[in-house]
Amino acid sequence: MKYLVSLYMAFALIATNAAANPALEDLLMGSMKKLNFHAAAKDMPEAEFQTLDGAPATLEAYKGKHVVLNFWATWCAPCRKEMPMLQELQAEFGGDDFAVVTIATGRNNPAAIRRFFDDIGVENLPLYRDPKQILSRQIGVLGLPATLILDPQGREIARMVGDAEWNSPSAKAMLSALLTP
Repeated sequence: MKYLVSLYMAFALIATNAAANPALEDLLMGSMKKLNFHAAAKDMPEAEFQTLDGAPATLEAYKGKHVVLNFWATWCAPCRKEMPMLQELQAEFGGDDFAVVTIATGRNNPAAIRRFFDDIGVENLPLYRDPKQILSRQIGVLGLPATLILDPQGREIARMVGDAEWNSPSAKAMLSALLTP
């Protein structure tokens, strides 16, 4: 019960209308139970990462949106499994208020990154990379896949290590609660 109260408080900090949504314990089911909301939002570093062609990029471009930020690698089997689910989230929720951002961390050859997306049919997610793991180290990514949820101010509000069913009704209900004004 204490856990549910803590979870409720986290949602209340994130979305002022959380109480108007379905019972919070019903939102995080199955693999989504691994998602941990923070008691307070955490600032993100301003570290650069790269586009597939090596141009600099930052998370600043996504300020004003809720972001599902996914760190992955071409050799990561669970990453291969969940990437199409993240694509589905982007297709359903993507727009002015929401984006899925994927960053290949570590030594992932740009051609291998493109082949990874082509092989699994992912077409609507950005092809970013963090080849020297500067951003991923600064935010403490210790295993892959790792997925963070950022608020519109660019702060981390939740984190999950490991793969999840990001296209599940549970994940979509949680995102709907976050995105509902």
